Amino acid sequence: MSAVRNLTSRRISQLSHHLATSSPRAMSSAQGSASPGPAPWRAAFLENVTAMASPEFSLATLHSAPSTAAAAAGAGAGAVPRLRTVIFRGLWASLPVNPKNTADLNPPAYESDLLTLTTDARMAKVPDLFGGSSASSSGGGGPVEACFWTDAKVQWRVRGEAYILGPDVEREASTAVRDTLLARMRRVSDKTADDGWSFAREVTAHFGNLSPMMRGTFRNPEPGTPRGANPPGDQLKLGQKVEDLHDEVARANFRVVVIVPTEVDQTDLSNAEDPRRWLYRFVGAAADGEPADGAERSNGWEKVELWP
Repeated sequence: MSAVRNLTSRRISQLSHHLATSSPRAMSSAQGSASPGPAPWRAAFLENVTAMASPEFSLATLHSAPSTAAAAAGAGAGAVPRLRTVIFRGLWASLPVNPKNTADLNPPAYESDLLTLTTDARMAKVPDLFGGSSASSSGGGGPVEACFWTDAKVQWRVRGEAYILGPDVEREASTAVRDTLLARMRRVSDKTADDGWSFAREVTAHFGNLSPMMRGTFRNPEPGTPRGANPPGDQLKLGQKVEDLHDEVARANFRVVVIVPTEVDQTDLSNAEDPRRWLYRFVGAAADGEPADGAERSNGWEKVELWP
C-alpha cells in the first residue's frame, strides 16, 4: 500500500509541476504579447470540435485538500487532482451564433484562441482556479488541462491557465484579469471600431446563449451540499426556467471560464498505420532566436512533431 501511495504522490507532484511550468506565469513577460494571427492549431481544432454532436471535454484542475485527505491520497503538498466533464462554449470573443439569444452582442472587433466554458460560482472547480481560495469576484488563473476526444479520432489536450469572469468583470478590481485576456486577443480589423465592446456584454451574451432550462440551473440549490440540510426554497430549486437575462439570482451564480492556452497537444489517430502527434507551444509574437528541435514558428507559436 505504501508503494501505491508513493507512486500516487510522485504522479501528483509531476502533474502539479507540469501544469505550473506550462502556465503563462512560468513564461517571460515578452511571451504575453498577442499573436499577430490565428494560432496554427486553431482551424483544425475548431473543425474537429464543432463536428462533435456535443462538444464535451474533460477539465483537470489541482484541488487544495485538507492535510488528512492529501495524506490519504499520498500528496504531501496538499494538492489532489480533480476531473470533470464540461461543455465547450466557443472561443472567447467569437461567441457561437444562436438565433434564440436575445442578448445584445458585442461588435465583431476581436477574436482569440482562448477556450471558454460556463460554470456556477458555487461549484468546487472555482476555488481550484483561485489557487484553493474561495472568491466571488472575477480573477483566478489556476493551472488547467482540457482534453477533447473528437469524432475525427483526434485528441486535443490544451494546457494553460483558467480565469473566471463574473458580474464584477468591468470593475477596477478586475483590471488585471481583463488585461491578461486582452493581451491574447486580436483585433479582427483595424477598420472595425471596438467602441462599446465590453467584457460585461460578452459575459451576458454567453448567458443568453444557454437555453432557459440551462439558465435555470443557476437557481438550483447549492451544488454538492446535502439535500437534507439544504431543502429547496422559493428561489433555489430544481427545474426552473429563466427567461430574464439579468435574473438577479441566476446571474449572481453564473460565471464564464476562459482558458488561456500555453501548450496544445494534438494526437491524430485516424490512420492506425501512421498516427501523428504535434506539440504547439506559445512563445509570443516577440520571440527571437531559432526554435529548438526543428520546430516551426508561426503567429507566436512553435510547432514540433512528436512520436505519438
